Amino acid sequence: MRALRVAVVGSGPAGVFCAETLTEDPGFEVDVDVFERLPTPFGLVRYGVAPDHQKIKSIIASLSEVFETPKVRFLGNITVGTDITVDELRSHYDAVVIAYGAPLDRRLGVPGEQLPGVIAARNFVSWYSGHPDASFDPAALTGERAAVIGVGNVALDVARMLVRTPDELRRTDVPEHVVEALDGHPVREVCVIGRRGPEHAKFTHKELLELAGVEGADIVVDPEDLRPTEERRAAVAARPATARLLSTLEKIAARPPAHRSRTVRFLFDRTPVGFLGEASLTGVSLAHTSDPSRVEVLPTELVLPAVGYRSAPLAGVPFDEASGTVPHTDSRVIAGGTAVPGLYVVGWAKRGPSGVIGTNRLCASETAAAVLADAAEREGGTGRGPDAVDDLLRSRGAVVVDWKGWLAIEATEAALGSPNGRGRVKLHDRTGLLTAAGLSV
Repeated sequence: MRALRVAVVGSGPAGVFCAETLTEDPGFEVDVDVFERLPTPFGLVRYGVAPDHQKIKSIIASLSEVFETPKVRFLGNITVGTDITVDELRSHYDAVVIAYGAPLDRRLGVPGEQLPGVIAARNFVSWYSGHPDASFDPAALTGERAAVIGVGNVALDVARMLVRTPDELRRTDVPEHVVEALDGHPVREVCVIGRRGPEHAKFTHKELLELAGVEGADIVVDPEDLRPTEERRAAVAARPATARLLSTLEKIAARPPAHRSRTVRFLFDRTPVGFLGEASLTGVSLAHTSDPSRVEVLPTELVLPAVGYRSAPLAGVPFDEASGTVPHTDSRVIAGGTAVPGLYVVGWAKRGPSGVIGTNRLCASETAAAVLADAAEREGGTGRGPDAVDDLLRSRGAVVVDWKGWLAIEATEAALGSPNGRGRVKLHDRTGLLTAAGLSV
């Protein structure tokens, strides 16, 4: 059987599914090294899925099984582009698959967006998820009102986390310092702002129901935002999911407030046209999308735009700034209209930040098929053995977290949660993670 060595850059679902599919092919003996810049695997499943979504996080068990086979190695705490370059990976492996996702934020392009107090929702998500590189300062949680711009699942995650009670948060793996900060913040109202009507909302019905079930907050929808229009009727007729979503929003709008300590308020048909303030944020100007002459000012000291992610350029990999993705044809990375030999892409870096777990699995199958089809046309594999890569990293002083190290981190987090009946409590700084992995820092 022909041997094939593949490097995957990124350990999120798309990258791991690609590794799994490659190693299951009956025509090749495939070995895969998965490189991850963090000491921990699984990408946004660990650091992007809201901590109170434990059922979704069960996918981690499935992803872990891929690394339990000797055919797949985890090389964590390794930054491709610094510890090892893409060109070096291409010289050591038969194929390199780019799977680093979409780590940057899309911008609104609105005046005043640079003001302190306008903070990308991703930074907040990273902080409450225990990401070691999180830059969010909880001191930004000032004032009685916060605004979240966007009506996707991330926007609802952010709103929900801002109004969760400490008891609810302690049923998750949120680090304790995050629980304490979210317990003590002064925000009493969170406004979720949609630039179009509710029929265009991107959040799922399940997400809406979860928000509606939060113990410590009233959910408020203005019935006027739900009044029937021709466009709304057409959307309901065309999409059953939209009909279900609008029906639930109508029920929320009709129920009397319970006068809880916090409120989540939906504001549809509002487009941010300017952030106000000089030294810091004092409010956001909102124009009614259907009538731009109607402009209102929402006083707030914190706005968290949740309008999407985009990929980042990486030295040695072509990048399309317009789409924020790696250009490709049939999963093969292209430069100047020509496929780059041995270089492939999968996941959000390939198609943009869209889709669910199943979407990534299908995408991974397509990329693996391209890798294997190209390998079948070559006479034999040329990838070097694992020792060559290990020696190169060691010579540069790189500290590698292997799968055994990750399991040690998991065990430490479980031990932190056990005294309080929690499944785990995340370690949230790189030093603590490396120490738990048994590595000197």
